Amino acid sequence: MLPDTDELAEVLLDLQVPHEDINDLVRMARRVTDDPELRQFLERSVDELVRGMGEAGAPVDLPDLDWASGPMRRCFPVYVFVAALPATRAYHRERGIPADVSRRTLADLGRNMAVHRRRYGVAGVQSPRWLIHHFRGELYQLGRLQFERARLGQRTGNGLAAAGLDVGPDSPCLSLHIPDFRGPLTPAAVDRSLALAREFFPLHFPEERYLLATCHSWLLDPQLRKYLPGDSNIVRFQERFRVGREDREPADTEPVQFVFGDPELPIESLPRRTVVERAVGYHLRAGGHWYVGHGWMPFERSG
Repeated sequence: MLPDTDELAEVLLDLQVPHEDINDLVRMARRVTDDPELRQFLERSVDELVRGMGEAGAPVDLPDLDWASGPMRRCFPVYVFVAALPATRAYHRERGIPADVSRRTLADLGRNMAVHRRRYGVAGVQSPRWLIHHFRGELYQLGRLQFERARLGQRTGNGLAAAGLDVGPDSPCLSLHIPDFRGPLTPAAVDRSLALAREFFPLHFPEERYLLATCHSWLLDPQLRKYLPGDSNIVRFQERFRVGREDREPADTEPVQFVFGDPELPIESLPRRTVVERAVGYHLRAGGHWYVGHGWMPFERSG
């Protein structure tokens, strides 16, 4: 199920896996293919991942390699995604997904590993369950943003229905995500991503209709406006959305994780190099809390 040694290295490069991790991953792959228990575990994991390929929101229960330790446990998801790659690419071809969109979408595996190395200093996959969406044809990188084929949750769906929209819980929507290591979130970049998405989904998923797009992120916390200039990229991004619902549970580790790279950093020692870093740290040191904002915007083209 895994490519041979030479091909595996090339596949890992295509997926933007950090170069310093590739030799070790190729070496460990021999253990996976030679060990009957690991090979069987890999096959079960891939079968679970590709079952119902393309079905948005379907539950996927990848088994946990809890009996392994060290690099094998941290990196085993790499082999699952590589082994599933032919099925993912076949689905993309079936849907007519352009090769550049497919490549940039699946390169999130490498970005995820870069996040893990930045946080822990060793190779690993930071959030395997997040990458399930990419390798099942549910999520696509279109310019600066990622768009996930999703459905409204109970609270957001009920809130929007009460506001008079023709949607409710379980209605189709596109969930916007803002990946790291992609440069500033400029208005022009966001405009381009939205324009690409409004062309992409009717073309490649014509049977699906998306009335709105949602975003669930600490970047939508309105408290940021107290600290950032009105023309900042984050404030202008917030202005695109209408409030879907409010979250009353503090999520202080969210901005610490995404701004500083490690959610466990002590508040007192947070760097103060940029306006956003100073805003996040000052607010927390003053006893405040950050919250995940839940916003929505109309998605279909007007006219």
